[in-house]
Amino acid sequence: MQKQPFEKHVWAEIDLEALRYNFREVKARAGALPLCAVVKADSYGHGAVQCARVFAEEGAAWLAVSCLTEAVQLRKAGQTLPILILGHVQPAYAAALIQNDITVACYSLAQARALSEAAVAAGGKVHIHLKADTGMGRIGFALRTDFDAAIREMLEACALPGLEMTGLFQHFSVADDTAPENVAYTAEQHALFVKAFHALKAAGREPALVHCDNSAGVMLHPDWPEGLPRERCMARPGIILYGLSPAPWMEGMLPLDPVMELKTTVSMIKDLPADTPVSYGRIYTTGEARRVATVPIGYADGYPRVLSNRADMLLAGRRVRVVGRVCMDQCMLDVTGLDVRESMVATVFGRDGEAFLPVEELADHMGTINYEVVCQISKRVPRLFVRDGQVVGQLNYIVSP
Repeated sequence: MQKQPFEKHVWAEIDLEALRYNFREVKARAGALPLCAVVKADSYGHGAVQCARVFAEEGAAWLAVSCLTEAVQLRKAGQTLPILILGHVQPAYAAALIQNDITVACYSLAQARALSEAAVAAGGKVHIHLKADTGMGRIGFALRTDFDAAIREMLEACALPGLEMTGLFQHFSVADDTAPENVAYTAEQHALFVKAFHALKAAGREPALVHCDNSAGVMLHPDWPEGLPRERCMARPGIILYGLSPAPWMEGMLPLDPVMELKTTVSMIKDLPADTPVSYGRIYTTGEARRVATVPIGYADGYPRVLSNRADMLLAGRRVRVVGRVCMDQCMLDVTGLDVRESMVATVFGRDGEAFLPVEELADHMGTINYEVVCQISKRVPRLFVRDGQVVGQLNYIVSP
């Protein structure tokens, strides 16, 4: 098969040196604790296999994913680091967990029993990390609801055949919030987690590994191995590894370098007379003669309609406004008065010379967070992996390069 050439249409540039830099900064912030690098959701849209490779080179202790498919993808790519599945896996897949040496979250006694039965039938043992619900209200043994009952269920799960408990973890729900009541809530979550660890230890089931700090926890509470044996502690950062802060007010607390930039190119330029409608719905009409450039990016690429008449892009080092409705595959920019040409690169977010358009600005327009913006960049957008300004790899989800 002929190699698919790279088409300048829409693409995301992933800066591997920025990724490496962020890992080192986070490692230092965590007091040199081992890091479990979260690479779920295709490394937040950045390309899980490639990002995991960098994290492994930098000394990551573990990788964390959301589901079995993500874990198997890493194993098939040759990744040998321990992998933890943070979410749900059907017990019927116990054999795949054993075969691929993948650790899974154990979050209820009912799930543990089903997983135990499947592991015994598969003739092996599934490694589990107990998931403590200290106040997230999601999956996990409900310590906040009934601490003693939750500990009894954890201990019963640990005693089941076919399971081997090797860790304990939890997730903060408001660690990125400065409201006094939420600061107190996060402290309560941590205290409850520490109490659970010591209860398991007293019962003869001391976890070999404990991890509670997500990105916000690493940034705000790097001292929170406190109350736990440091030699058993690990930090579990996610979004900060990709150069983005968990909350806008936390920007600048840790020197981070955004890893992803989203680019497109000018496909056509038109000079439109006054009172000319642009795009679907006629929600924008030129009040006077305007020059409009079309770029081939739309909501099927992960650039949503809500950005119509709101967002800017960077073109020739200047901000230009999106005008008219964002279409499935295209949108239009007002480039009046600028020296622009067809085939010029437009930056959706990222840098263009000295100009910078942060992904958080798009998130504000969308009424969401930076996590969602980068995660929803669609699979028809190729990722170009860049090192020292040179493209060193390409990920095309539709046609293999």
